[in-house]
Amino acid sequence: MYDLGDIVEMKKAHPCGVNRWEITRMGADIKIKCTGCNHIVMLPRREFDKKMKKILEKKADQA
Repeated sequence: MYDLGDIVEMKKAHPCGVNRWEITRMGADIKIKCTGCNHIVMLPRREFDKKMKKILEKKADQA
């Protein structure tokens, strides 16, 4: 499962040409930021679950 700070790939690439997004906020809505142009998008969790393809990088545990 995804978590805050993870890098994910979505089904459709962003118009800037990059398909890597960082999860910056989680709750009922999920906020993601494009790693190419820093554009921020906020999606309902249900829509995010449908549009996410896979997790590319997990955030390193800080324990």
